[in-house]
Amino acid sequence: MKTGRRVSTEYQPFPDEEGRNARQAQLEVPALVRALGLPTEARMLEVGCGRGIALPVLAQLCRPRRLVGLDIDEKLLAKAADELRQAGAEAELLRGDVREMPFDDDAFDVVIDFGTLFHIARADAAAAEIARVLAPGGLFVHETKISQVLSHPVRSRGRRLPGLRSHGLRPRRSAVLWASRRQAA
Repeated sequence: MKTGRRVSTEYQPFPDEEGRNARQAQLEVPALVRALGLPTEARMLEVGCGRGIALPVLAQLCRPRRLVGLDIDEKLLAKAADELRQAGAEAELLRGDVREMPFDDDAFDVVIDFGTLFHIARADAAAAEIARVLAPGGLFVHETKISQVLSHPVRSRGRRLPGLRSHGLRPRRSAVLWASRRQAA
């Protein structure tokens, strides 16, 4: 993982808003799991997990055989550990950059992104890494542009996802605020 000046200029954490966190845990994540038909007992990775708001909900609803949260911010990972502890849920928490992930090829069946690719520099490098760690036939779940505009109207201006098709990630299902893509087999 690269550290130092370049990462610090490319990363700006989002504000910690309790209302948004509660809506994500109680409404958004359960709706996403149902709308996109996320599998149970899969190996799951949330990139840019931040405070870990989604992790306990994913643990409860999907019962993954492996659940990992990855974030570049050590302070947010400490909050994620508290969130998991309070919920009585378990997940591996790792400090790392989505553009250079510390995982083997084909390590996950599902990779979930709640907007990270919309808000980082060199998002194409992150898309390549997601494709690399996603097993053949696996799912990449991400927010849509509509979700970004509703959640972050100013910060999302002019932002878009990189070309995911060029990384073998083919459209699978869309549910207005979220979409899933399948990794080529």
